[in-house]
Amino acid sequence: MVLRRLLAVLLHSPQLVERLSESRPIRRAAQLTAFALLQAQLRGQDAARRLRGLAPGPAGSLGRRAARFRDTFTQELRRGLRERPGPPPSSQRGPGGNP
Repeated sequence: MVLRRLLAVLLHSPQLVERLSESRPIRRAAQLTAFALLQAQLRGQDAARRLRGLAPGPAGSLGRRAARFRDTFTQELRRGLRERPGPPPSSQRGPGGNP
């Protein structure tokens, strides 16, 4: 508890923060952090660019294609459940059901 309070007081000292920011390990950590963030941003932009390149036509067509896929998948799933032989899933007993 005392250590936590001591650290809080030290970290709120502008002079200490200034001296730490000028130290080599802190500067290097900041450089590595900035490098990692920049690389992640560039990779994300590149992935988005490639994804847009996969979808022919205007940008809105990808959303329409996804919606059409969802609707078709839902229809096929419902049709398959209706045509399936046997009782409906709600009447089947699972591993924890009563006999």
